[in-house]
Amino acid sequence: MTVLHAEQALASAPVPRVLSTAATGGDRVFVLGARAIGATVLAITGGIGFFLALQAVPTLRRYGWSFFTETQWQPEADVLGIASVLVGTLTVALVAMSVAFPLALATSLYISEYAPLRLKGFLISMVDLMAAVPSIIYGLWGFFLLQPYASQIARFLHAYLGGVLPFLRVDTDPHAAVWEQTRYTASAFVAGLAVAMMVLPMAAAVMREVFSQAPMGEREAALALGSTRWGMVRSVVLPFGKGGIIGGTMLGLGRALGETIAVLLIISPSFELKFQPLEIETNTVSALIAGRFGEATDAQLSALLTAGLVLFLATLVVNTLAAIVVSRSRSGAGTDI
Repeated sequence: MTVLHAEQALASAPVPRVLSTAATGGDRVFVLGARAIGATVLAITGGIGFFLALQAVPTLRRYGWSFFTETQWQPEADVLGIASVLVGTLTVALVAMSVAFPLALATSLYISEYAPLRLKGFLISMVDLMAAVPSIIYGLWGFFLLQPYASQIARFLHAYLGGVLPFLRVDTDPHAAVWEQTRYTASAFVAGLAVAMMVLPMAAAVMREVFSQAPMGEREAALALGSTRWGMVRSVVLPFGKGGIIGGTMLGLGRALGETIAVLLIISPSFELKFQPLEIETNTVSALIAGRFGEATDAQLSALLTAGLVLFLATLVVNTLAAIVVSRSRSGAGTDI
C-alpha cells in the first residue's frame, strides 16, 4: 500500500517546465533587426578602411616610410610627406581639447548638480543644439569674430609665458610699439579655439549623462555626514564619473582630429614642421585633403587617400578607446553603500 501511494504521488508531482531564453515574436524581430543594423555599420566602416588601404598601396610602394617622415608636399618635385601635417593636426587638437575639456567639465557639473530644475532642461537643449551648428558656421565665426580677439590673447601669452614655455614663442617682438598682429593670426591656436566650441557639446553630453547616474544613496550619505555640495561632488560624483570624463574627452579628441572646414577657413596652410600654436601658418591632414583634392592627379590622389587612411585609423583608435573606457566606467556597478 505504501509503495502504491508513493507511485501515485510521483505521478501527480508537477513536471518542471523547460525555460527558454530564445526571443520570440516581436522580440525576435527586434533582435534580428538590431543585429542587421550593427553588422551593416561594421561592414560600412570596414569597407571604408579597406578602400583607403587599397588606394594607399601605390603611394606606399613609391615612397615607403619616407611618406610619414617627409615634411614637404611638393607634387611638382615628386616630394610628398605628411609629417608636418600630422604635427599640425595634433597641435590643433591639443589646443581644442585644452579649452574644451575644462569648459565641458564645468558645464556638465553645473547642469547635473547646480542648475535649478526649471533651467536644467533648457540648458541641456542649448548645449545639445551646439552640436547641430554646421562646421562652416564655426569656421566663419572663428575667422571674422574670434580671430581679432584671439590674436590679442596669443600676443599676451607670447609676451608673458613665451620665455618660460618655448612653444608659446612667435618670431616677432610682442612688446613693440606697433606689433605685428598678422603673426598671430591664421594659426593653430585660432583654429583650435573654433574646434573647441565644436567638440564641447559632445564631451559635455557624455560627462553629464554619467554624472547624473551617481547613486543617490552615496550623495545623501555624504551630505548627511556634513559635506558641502562641492564636497559631495568631489568625493562622490567625480570619482563615479571618472570613466565618463575620460571617455567624453577622448570622443571630443576624435572629433577634433578630423575637423575639416572650420580649420581650412581659418589657417594659413604651410608644410613647416613646428609646434608653435600661436604663430601663423599650420596645416592638418583633413585640411590638406580638402584643399588639394580638387586639383590632384591620380598619384596625388593616392597620396591624399593615404593621409586619409592615417587619419581614419587614428580617429578609429581614439573612439574605440573612448567607447571601452565609457563601457567600463563605474556606472553604479561597484557602488559600496
